[in-house]
Amino acid sequence: MKLFIASLWFFLLTAMSFVNAQDLNSVPYTLDDRDRAIRTEARIDALDAKFDARINALEEKTDIRFEAVNSRIDYIFWLLGVIVALMLFTLGYIIWDRRTALKPALDKASTADDKAANVLRVLQEYAKKHPDMANILKTHGLL
Repeated sequence: MKLFIASLWFFLLTAMSFVNAQDLNSVPYTLDDRDRAIRTEARIDALDAKFDARINALEEKTDIRFEAVNSRIDYIFWLLGVIVALMLFTLGYIIWDRRTALKPALDKASTADDKAANVLRVLQEYAKKHPDMANILKTHGLL
């Protein structure tokens, strides 16, 4: 039995050394593999160049669209500014027009107040000499 186990060990060790020797002597990377890797790298570089060209074209289109949107926003901004300026001008004109329209009415009202005050003084002076007029003015709260 010991002879069998020893021969089995000898056989296994010989087989393992043979396999290891074959692994060391074999070439895992041939010239065909190298050429194939070079062609694959060339294809990848070509695809990268195409991809970069497409990305640059898309960036240019995007830049053009952004410029168009910016010009529209600028136009809307200026249009809004003009509308606000017109509204403020209209508001100022309304206030100015109200003041100029009310000025004659205020002047007439102040002259009417002056005349009413003068009439009241005249009636009070007249009431000093006439008691019946004084009685009427007292009943209306003017004396």
